[in-house]
Amino acid sequence: MTHDITPAADGAPEAATGSTRTLLTCGIVAGPLYIVVVVLQMLTRDGFDISRHPASMLSNGDQGWSQIANFAVSGLLFVACAIGLRRVLGPAAGPGGTWGPRLIAVFGAGMLGASAFSADPADGFPPGTPNGTPTTMSWHAAVHLLVAGIAFLALIAACFVFARRFVAAGRTGWAAFSGATGAALLATWSLIFTLQGSRPANVAFALAIALAMAWASLLAAHHRPPTSNSM
Repeated sequence: MTHDITPAADGAPEAATGSTRTLLTCGIVAGPLYIVVVVLQMLTRDGFDISRHPASMLSNGDQGWSQIANFAVSGLLFVACAIGLRRVLGPAAGPGGTWGPRLIAVFGAGMLGASAFSADPADGFPPGTPNGTPTTMSWHAAVHLLVAGIAFLALIAACFVFARRFVAAGRTGWAAFSGATGAALLATWSLIFTLQGSRPANVAFALAIALAMAWASLLAAHHRPPTSNSM
């Protein structure tokens, strides 16, 4: 038996459907916005190398405000997306209807936390920072690491929760996409801890983050209710 995961029940009030569409549109925008802003900074900020520096380090330096804003705005958009998903799905909508949106909300909240607590400068970035890994970590960098870890775990779990949901609904393509995205993010995240300093591992992790961001935005697009065609 499969579960119906069609967004927005027929007969839903037009105002409610419209606000839900707006919330899910926030999610559609969030992933591409984050990716584009990071890529633009990669191309324009002196000394930054994605194979050596995580995107979090872009919060440092004179232009660090742009990445702080990127974290904050993208986080708020993903929280709004989670509210929209909750409205569309709900606990009665089959597997993942409750925990899927909650995990997306935790991910968005983690991005907000990352905007409030910045990572430390390291390994030559921003320019003038000594090369190599710092021997000590500031308290705000420790909090950043904690909230980022929670955010990544929530996003990984969300991928698998929605994969299970799509399997139950017989949506094999979406199930495979969701499961593969979660697996890629988990595997590459593990690699950067086991192969510390490995440039290929760092690049793979950055690509997995971009994939997961794209997945979350496509998920929002998939669940956005259709436009009401009233006469």
